[in-house]
Formats: sequence, structure tokens, C-alpha cells
Amino acid sequence: MSLPPAPPPPALFSRRPYWARRFGVAPVLPMSRAEMDALGWDSCDVIVVTGDAYVDHPSFGMAIVGRLLESQGFRVGIISQPDWHSTDAFTELGRPNLFFGITAGNMDSMVNRYTSERRVRSDDAYTPEGAGGKRPDRASIVYAQRVREAFADAPIVLGGIEPSLRRIAHFDYWSEKVRRSILLDARADLLVFGNGERQIVEIAHRLGAGETLADLTDIRGTAFIRKATPAGWIEIDSTEIDTPGPLNPPIDPYAMEPEIKAANAANSAQAAPLEPGVSVVRFSRRVKSEDRARSVIRLPAYEAVRDNAILYAHASRILHLEANPGNARALVQGHGDADVWLNPPPIPLSTQEMDGVYELPYSRVPHPRYKDAKIPAYKMIKFSVTIQRGCFGGCTFCSITEHEGRIIQSRSENSIIREIEQVRDQVPGFTGVISDLGGPTANMYRLHCRSPAIEAACRLPSCVYPGICSNLNTDHAPLIQLYRRARSLPGIKKILIASGVRYDLAVQSPEYVKELATHHVGGYLKIAPEAIGEGPLSMMMKPGIGSYDRFKALFDRYSLEAGKEQYLIPYFIAAHPGTTDQDMLELALWLKANGFRADQVQAFLPSPMATATAMWHSGKNPLKRVTATSEDVIVPKGARVRRLHKAFLRYHDANNWPILRDALKAIGRADLIGSAKHQLVPGWQPAGTGGAPAKEVTLAARARSLRSGGRVLTQHTGLPPRASSSKAAAPRSPKRAR
Repeated sequence: MSLPPAPPPPALFSRRPYWARRFGVAPVLPMSRAEMDALGWDSCDVIVVTGDAYVDHPSFGMAIVGRLLESQGFRVGIISQPDWHSTDAFTELGRPNLFFGITAGNMDSMVNRYTSERRVRSDDAYTPEGAGGKRPDRASIVYAQRVREAFADAPIVLGGIEPSLRRIAHFDYWSEKVRRSILLDARADLLVFGNGERQIVEIAHRLGAGETLADLTDIRGTAFIRKATPAGWIEIDSTEIDTPGPLNPPIDPYAMEPEIKAANAANSAQAAPLEPGVSVVRFSRRVKSEDRARSVIRLPAYEAVRDNAILYAHASRILHLEANPGNARALVQGHGDADVWLNPPPIPLSTQEMDGVYELPYSRVPHPRYKDAKIPAYKMIKFSVTIQRGCFGGCTFCSITEHEGRIIQSRSENSIIREIEQVRDQVPGFTGVISDLGGPTANMYRLHCRSPAIEAACRLPSCVYPGICSNLNTDHAPLIQLYRRARSLPGIKKILIASGVRYDLAVQSPEYVKELATHHVGGYLKIAPEAIGEGPLSMMMKPGIGSYDRFKALFDRYSLEAGKEQYLIPYFIAAHPGTTDQDMLELALWLKANGFRADQVQAFLPSPMATATAMWHSGKNPLKRVTATSEDVIVPKGARVRRLHKAFLRYHDANNWPILRDALKAIGRADLIGSAKHQLVPGWQPAGTGGAPAKEVTLAARARSLRSGGRVLTQHTGLPPRASSSKAAAPRSPKRAR
């Protein structure tokens, strides 16, 4: 049963501009009172507080939000990387007329600040000169608290990837506990989740028209606090949609009426109080089609998921099942005496709306305040162009699932070409090479479900696992046409593809692989098998290694035909749920057999709300119905096992040989200790080595992984047999997170 089609939202650029449109377009959005005065502003309508350096480029969230609101007629100021130890920096632009928009930045602040082993990083790719320590832990909360101290009554709207991944009760890897929704800790009024263009435009226009925060409870893609379920809504218990086990005594169908009422009361005890007149449906899996638009699913309360890992995994499963904008229902989760209410996800942007967003008047350079300071993340995306959003891969470790969603939103070819010409003609230092045409993936441009009706009704978490859905259009022809047209532009010497290629899709189009290998690879191409064992692959929802082999055969063939020596660089994840020591041993042997030596590695990092994080926390598989007796998942926790799994990826590092020798003996594979070609580690140990931790990823390697929205990968430099490692892979541009 699917949700009746929702009325289409207003087109993003269809509203009458706000009166402040008369001030025109700012060269860059102001970061000081002096800049406001130069623009003739007495105040800002919206102030965006961000944990990133302000770069006026569409790869940076504050730039997209600021320029979009400017196009709607609002005056937008930026407070970038404020000193959070006092309120001084938060008062520099005064009180906004409408609201403060607060974001931690393009990256989650905890992922940005800490390694997967919880060690503090010394650098930050989104800060001038890569300096570390310029944003606080849990930046969204800290910034919101300072704004509350400075302006107690100012509306606060949270947005970006950090609050998006923390909109309900979530497992926090850094504190090893389940934390409540970030809305309560930040004391914010609204939370915008997912790509936020539709939400932020509607919020600004409605507040500008005189509505209050209490009126803004019907905006898709937002979450907020309310005391009770409003009258007229039908409330459904999530444990009846997808029963997580014998949590409460079952109701005896032969019991007398008073006993049934008593059982109902017991099962409903954790629900928040309801307003008078509310309709409630309990213990029913379905409601009538015409009632679905006003039905809300009650998740187990924060206190319940905090204390019961099985309930946590169940709540995670329900949230992911209710993620398709075409059929998702509202969700509600109790937190003490209040409810966190999540409206359904936002309707994806149309091609025309995507074009409009990416063709706003960005200066495409950092704010002049930074002068000649180098911002590493900007350096990576300076000459790149975004062509699409979203990813239907559904990888369980990847935060794109919870943030951008699985429906692909593509720009038009003409719009992309115009942006390439703008980069060529206007961006300082351009040498003729576009560093990337991509998005969350390189090759999902214009791929979609063949049937809009099926797409709107589908609840599957992936369109390509366990195999490619028969309803999925996998035609790469529009992307091939885009590549050909882009590289034929005057002044364009090379178009590189730095976004990760989804190789199981690419093999559906050998012509695409030929185009890629012949024209768009700079010697090395990144792809992400992540693992080779069926156990971890099934928990990741990734294809088997056979797809990699088929892609490699095509890639090698077309590279040879083009007369080019080119190599694939595979990414792998260490210590992912579902991974055993034996799995990592098999991967190490595969790496050695294929001539790969991992230069840098990092273990799985459980990002908030990811399905793999629910596995990590609960030891259960939420890809299936979760019960006390349902499928258990092996979780490689603990410093020693995580270090061991990283060591398998760097089998060639003498510092790892002692722990690998111990592990090989423990799993009965001492035959792999020795200096023969088929053996993994030698039996001797060089002087001055033995047991140092595997090398952590560098700033540049981490920034290359940001497109996944919090996903942490094992970064490799692939070495074909007897090949040199001097040539590095093309950098991956940062995640375009809003």
C-alpha cells in the first residue's frame, strides 16, 4: 500500500521575492558589519552560522543556502567558524529579522575532529591552512547554545549533515551511548534534514509573511518538538508494523473486554499523552489508503532505545523503511514528556530546480577575509562540477542514505556545460583541467526507476543489491554524451572523473567503460569493492567481487586499446560489522595476489543513524525484521581486533608483522608465515619495528572520502606488480552536504 500522491510542492523559484530583493546581489555574502554597511543593509534577514570557512562555491552548504535565500529576496549574513568560548562572534551581525540557520559544516564535526580510533586530528580540510581546532565538538549544539545566550528569543533552525544524522535518538560512537535527538540538546526550534533547499525557502518566506514558528509544523523534511499528537492524526505503533520481539505480553483474543483494555493500556504505556479527540490505531499493521497522509508512526521512546539495543535496531529499521518521499509517513519518538516529530522527507528537486540552484551567482572563491590562505577542501573542488545528487546504492555504512536519499536528482546537460565554461573563464588558476564531473557517485547521472508509480511505492533500501533491479534504467548514454560534449569545449584540455565509479552499474554499459578509460582517467581510477567476503558484503549491501573482476577486465581492455597504462585503486573498509578475522585474511591474500599495497588505512566508523551503526550497537541485522532471536551480526569491536583488521590491509608493513603472525597462528594458518611468494608475512622481524599502529589517514585522504557524507573508507594507493607508487590518484572532491 502506498501513500496517495502528495500535491507537488511550489517550484523552488516560483515565489514572489521578499521585499529586500531591491538591495540586489552581493559580490560575496557579508561576514562583518562593515560589509553590511557597504551593501546598504541595516540588518540581516537570515544569519547562517557555519563550522566551515566561507567559500562562495556550490560545493559548500553555506554558499548554496545563502545564495538561494538571496535569490528569494532575503539578506543573508555569514558567521564562519566563530570563537565559541563567548557570545561575541555571534553578535557581530546583530539579530536577524527572521532566524539563525546553524550548521556544523559540510562534515559532521565529530568525524571531522576525531579519527576512527577516537584520536584528535591535528588538521581540518575546511579551515584556512588546514588548521585544526577551529570548531567545537558537536558544533551544532554549541553554536545554538551561544546564539540562545546572545539572543534568547531568536528562532534557530538547524541544518546540514550533522543534525540530519541526529534527528532522532542515535548511537554516538564517541561517547559509546545512545544520545537523544539533537533538537533537545541544541534547544533549536526546527531541524532541516536532507538536502534543505525546499525547506529553508519555505521557512524564510512564511516567517517573512508573519507566520510564527508554531505555524511551521507541516513542512516536509523538518523535525520539531511537540507535546502531544494533534487531534485528527492516526497513530500507529511501530512494533506492530515490524514486530521486534516479545516486548509486551500478547493480547489474548479470547479475553474478556476489561482484560483487552488492560492489555492495550499496558502496551501503550510509553506513548506520550494525546490531545483530546485524537484518533489512535494500535496493534494494526495497516490503515486505509485515504488515511495514510494523516497517519504517524510512533517509534519506541528514547528511553526505551537507550536501554534496549534490539529496540534501537528496530527503530533504525523503521526509519529507513520510511525514507522514500513517495510513501513515507511522519514519525514520532517520545523523549521524556515531549515528542520529536519528523515529517516525511522532502520532495526531490526537479532538473530545472537543480539547474537554478547551481547557477546562482557564486563568486566560486573563498571570502576575501582569508586573503591568500589555502583551504584544502576548496583546493580539491575548485575546478570540479556537480552533475547530480543522491545515491540508490543503499550501502549500510554510508550517510548519503540518511541525508540525500536514493532518488537521483540530475542537472541538465546545458546547465553543466555553462558551469564548465564559467570555471574556464572566471576561476583563477584554471589550466584547462576539470578535476571532476560527479556527485555522490560518478555514474548515476539520470539513472532512475522506469516507473514513477513503482518508484513512489518502493521501500527497498537499494536498487542494486542483491542485484540490479529490473525496474532500474541503467542507460549511461546521457552521461557519455555529457562527457563528449564537455571535453570538446574550447579551452578544456581534460575532464577527469574523481568521484567513485559504481562498477556494477558501469559493466551494464561497456561503451561507458570505454569512454571512461579512453578519455577521463589520469592514470588511476578509484572504485570501492569495500570487501571481498560474502559475510561483510551482505552486511554492507555491496556486490560480490565478480562485478569488480568484470569491470577490471573491461577497464584493462579499453586502457590497452587506448595505449594507456592505467590502474584501478580499490577502497576497502576494515572492521565493518559482519567481518571476521578470516575475511580480512582472505582480503590480505587477495591484495597481495593482485599487487596492491595499502598506503593508508582506516577502520569502520559508526556514523549516527547508519544501518551499519545499528548493527555495530545491537549485534543484530536490521536489514531483516529484528527480534531477540533474529540474525546476529559479528561485530569486530575492541582496539586489538580493529588494529588487527587494519594490519591485514597493510600486511607489507613490518610494524604489523607481529600481530599478524599471532593471528595466523590463532586461526590455524601458520603456513602463511614465511618468505615464500604465497605466504603473507615473513617469520623474521627487522630491527626497530614491531607493533606500531597503522598509519592514520592524512587530511587530503580524509577529504577525498567526504563525498560519502560521513562514510569512512580504507584509503589505498594501488600498486600493480613492480609498479612505482609515485603517481597519486586524482583527489576526490568533498561531499556536497547541506
